[in-house]
Amino acid sequence: MKVYPTAQIRNIALVSHQGAGKTSLVEAMLFNAGEITRMGTVEQGTTTSDFDEEEQRRGLSLSTSQIPIETNGYKLNILDTPGYTDFQGEVKNALMVSDMAVLLIDASSGVEVGAEVYWGFADEFELPRMVLLNKMDRDNVHPEQVLNELGTIFDTRFVPVQLPMFEGGEFTGVVDLLSMKAWRGADDKPGDIPAEFADAAEEARFALIEAAAESDDALLEKYFEVGELSEAEIWQGVRAGLAAQSFIPVAYAAATANIGVKAFTRLVTEVSISPDNRPKAFTGKRGDEEVELPASDGGPLALYVWKTTADPYVGSLTYFRVVSGTLKADQRYYNFTRGEEERFGSLLVMRGNQQMTVDTLHAGDLGAVAKLGHTVTCDTLGDRGTPIIIEPPSFPIPVYSVAVFPATQADSAKMGPTLTRLTEDDPTLTWRLDPATKEAVLEGMGDVHVDVAIKRAARLGVNLETAVPKVPYRETITKVNSAQYRHKKQTGGAGQFAEVHLRVEPLEDGQGFEFGNEVFGGAISSSFIPSIEKGIKSVMESGVIAGYPVVDVKAVVYDGKEHPVDSKDIAFQIAGREVFKLAVQGAGPVLLEPIQILEITVPEANMGDVIGDLSSRRGQVLGTEINAGRAVITAQVPLAEVLRYSNDLRSFTQGRGVYTMRFSHYATVPSHIAQEIIAKAKKEEEE
Repeated sequence: MKVYPTAQIRNIALVSHQGAGKTSLVEAMLFNAGEITRMGTVEQGTTTSDFDEEEQRRGLSLSTSQIPIETNGYKLNILDTPGYTDFQGEVKNALMVSDMAVLLIDASSGVEVGAEVYWGFADEFELPRMVLLNKMDRDNVHPEQVLNELGTIFDTRFVPVQLPMFEGGEFTGVVDLLSMKAWRGADDKPGDIPAEFADAAEEARFALIEAAAESDDALLEKYFEVGELSEAEIWQGVRAGLAAQSFIPVAYAAATANIGVKAFTRLVTEVSISPDNRPKAFTGKRGDEEVELPASDGGPLALYVWKTTADPYVGSLTYFRVVSGTLKADQRYYNFTRGEEERFGSLLVMRGNQQMTVDTLHAGDLGAVAKLGHTVTCDTLGDRGTPIIIEPPSFPIPVYSVAVFPATQADSAKMGPTLTRLTEDDPTLTWRLDPATKEAVLEGMGDVHVDVAIKRAARLGVNLETAVPKVPYRETITKVNSAQYRHKKQTGGAGQFAEVHLRVEPLEDGQGFEFGNEVFGGAISSSFIPSIEKGIKSVMESGVIAGYPVVDVKAVVYDGKEHPVDSKDIAFQIAGREVFKLAVQGAGPVLLEPIQILEITVPEANMGDVIGDLSSRRGQVLGTEINAGRAVITAQVPLAEVLRYSNDLRSFTQGRGVYTMRFSHYATVPSHIAQEIIAKAKKEEEE
């Protein structure tokens, strides 16, 4: 592939709710540009973007594909992002390295929840954006209604730069309101506007000229004087409006039928912003100093890694944006995030899984390199002498978890390193060993996200089994209680003797554990007091009533006895352990459960269903908001009741609901539920 200078590069992220047609749009763009000889389909698993076996099996994008398209002297780096909200992290990093976002809307479905999520991400990066109403060839499309919905939901001005043409009830093409030419079907060349669309086109063009003029003071002055703008001036105004986001350009297409795609490609090439004209430049940290990093070949070299993949056949691939400076092949560069040097071999331009080599990448371009030893997603690399670190964005907190177990003994040793590698590749995937349940827990954004991670682990040679994770309950006490225990063991040789009198007291939430010594008169030697504390702590880890850690308890040794010969460390450890159990059992022990705060966004029509469902889960609704047909419900719910909430929410909202979840606090488990948990724990212990 040809090497492009910064001014001829366009980095464009396609984002949408699942199923709006991003991958089909990319396929049509590639076909029209002559990069492929026939258009593949998502259904047949033959598209350039969805090259992964799992993507082809599921019929949906699971990761962002980089698709460069060469057209009219420009290189369009198209990032085809997943629409499925489980893969939000992929979308967020793709937006971070883009200079413009195109939001695709299924014209037959309108604005769906995923579109709102990704619009919010684009807001975070202050990215210019435009909208493409896709699937215009479907039945029951109402573009004017969708435009109104867009304006209401996003409180922004949306201005069509095209007019959709319907002839005989069929979507046949678009009128380009800048050139006032009609683009029919998949034709190469625009033609005259059919007479029946002339008046509507004039009216729509008038609205576009007004919006274009208002985005540039010089254009506005000319428009007031002359009452007209040239095509070149309208383009200038659209570019200015897009950059300032004073209005959002809207286009139309039917990607699978390749209608309107050539007009869209021309439009996006003309109006999209080059990396050196990005409204908000990248910034990095040099020590405590913040430095601006405009896309300039002469600037310090800074690469931001937005994606990494590990494959047993292809090896590792590191995808990056050259934020600043010029990158050369076959050089050594420094990873400032890890403090490690990396050797770059050939520089790659990826088109799906097709690798094309180049010797140079200029500022603003996207590329890849194979087989780096230390680099992971969100790292910054550059020349060792100019240290800069680019801060990654904040990623959504995982909401879905599974307990993972090695399928065989051979998988056991490799499980930890493999899970770590997967979580390094994907910032929205985490894993941990839960001290309360003794389980390895893998957490992601939903069941599909986690399932894909498990299958990737298998491809890396580690087979994992999964289960619903145990809830990390805790145990505590509600009142003061005292107990005593004597440990006496005589076996013919040296005996063991220890007697401990202990008082337990409840502490405030979050205070953990306190230990006190009120023994006087030498009843227990001071050297044995730490042994008692050690015995108590061993019980606190394993629990008293149901096997969960004991928290927020103060234990005070106030009396006891020892033997001049038989008392020893182990005896007082055992006595401390057993007296603590007795004291807790009489101190009104209770189970505590984690309470989560959920913020759920659903269509307003589903609001009643969601609130009713939350009530059945022992949830407490804290507040509701309704805006532009969307309901946002905030609630506190026990974790035990929402371990599989993503599946249930998707089911009763037909995939149109999304939520975030974060830990709030621990609360007492209702007694009837606690009894069931305790009984189950005892049964498991007996088994």
